[in-house]
Amino acid sequence: MTAAEKFRTLLRNDRRFDAEAYNFIYEALDFTLKNVVRKTPDGSQHVRGQELLEGVKRYSIDQFGCLAQTVLEAWGLKNTGDFGRMVFNLVEYDLMGKQEGDTMDDFENLYDFEEAFDVAPVFCYSREKNQWRVSYVPRSELKPSSSVRSK
Repeated sequence: MTAAEKFRTLLRNDRRFDAEAYNFIYEALDFTLKNVVRKTPDGSQHVRGQELLEGVKRYSIDQFGCLAQTVLEAWGLKNTGDFGRMVFNLVEYDLMGKQEGDTMDDFENLYDFEEAFDVAPVFCYSREKNQWRVSYVPRSELKPSSSVRSK
């Protein structure tokens, strides 16, 4: 059976998550390998559940900004455990690997979506490039703006 056939079978047998969510998990895994996980001295890399979820959070915000939670929920993802369920679906259909010791518990309740994806845009203008850039910061890290009092 080809990978495409395995994937179609997975989607037929478990309709909880949108096909795009599975594509996203592969993109987030790639992002995690490049930006979160450090190679071991022997050059190997294994992404633990906690590391993947950190990569998922950062990649979601990078891709979707303030809409990250909305997009994930539209795909059927409501909590970190749902990412674990997707990963283990992919493992079950031989579309992703795992190591001994990897469990669903690695993905359960690592962060709350509402808190993790409650971000605010911060805009920066680059004179050299003559363009605006946006980055996102957790709203909890923003200082309250001073109120203006009228006399």
